[in-house]
Amino acid sequence: MKRKFCSRILPFLAAWLFAFSANAQEADSTGLPGDNFSLEGALELFKKAESPEDFEKLLNAEDNSVNNLDLNDDNEIDYIRVVDNMDAEVHAVILQVPVSETESQDIAVIEIEKTGDEEATLQILGDEDVFGEQKIVEPYEVEANENGKNGPHVTVERIVVNVWGWPTVRFVYRPGYRVWVSPWRWRYYPVWWRPFRPHPWHVFHPRVVVFHPHYHVVTTHRVVHAHRVYAPHRTTSKTVHTRTTVVKGRNGGVGVKKTTTTTTKHKNGNVTQKKTTTKAGKGKNGNVGATRKTTTKKRRG
Repeated sequence: MKRKFCSRILPFLAAWLFAFSANAQEADSTGLPGDNFSLEGALELFKKAESPEDFEKLLNAEDNSVNNLDLNDDNEIDYIRVVDNMDAEVHAVILQVPVSETESQDIAVIEIEKTGDEEATLQILGDEDVFGEQKIVEPYEVEANENGKNGPHVTVERIVVNVWGWPTVRFVYRPGYRVWVSPWRWRYYPVWWRPFRPHPWHVFHPRVVVFHPHYHVVTTHRVVHAHRVYAPHRTTSKTVHTRTTVVKGRNGGVGVKKTTTTTTKHKNGNVTQKKTTTKAGKGKNGNVGATRKTTTKKRRG
């Protein structure tokens, strides 16, 4: 009876501990603009949205607790525009803030690729001028397996999610889809939106950690074709770039080295990999989050 109980509870306990440890590592504010935007929360809203336009509305709703950005320091939350760049069966959905009449700043880009008749994969990339480095987040599921000859042993595998069932993904791949480009810009916003005051870190952070259990930070860039579509359209603000550089300098500018692997499959069947090493900034207390090693596989269907 005891063994049967262990076999039932251990996988759930392992998954819970895995999610808890991931949340604990992100408890410190870095002082960077990205502290005030949740990439995990943005993916959760994208999953719920019916279209890119609906996604833009959800992003800018105060009660969704995803956007807490004030990039121009006017003590009002910034409005986030959503712009889709499409090329054949790939999409680069840009999240962008008009910082002033002359400057805009990309916050993140959701890169989507169709990988089969009813299969698609996506990642969201936080812009380095906002997060201090390019931050990659993707949806995942946890699969806990019990094995071992000398008693129960639990291994945890992260499963890359097929996002074809997400309404917005289906929307952008339907025949006749008209590419969404937000009509709103600096000082010209929809009548339903009113800017609200940004919340302090200790108020905002507890509201966004609830999104973390189903999304995680990775170092592998899987959606390479969509990124090529996005790269020529990346928009940055000198104001934001300068602020981020100052904060990184104040924090020491050094930390854990992180290697991002980009895999490219060529027409002739060859596969090449490009590795880029970056450094993660420190938090205000000088700590750097611990590294984690996990096994990732892709689930079909």
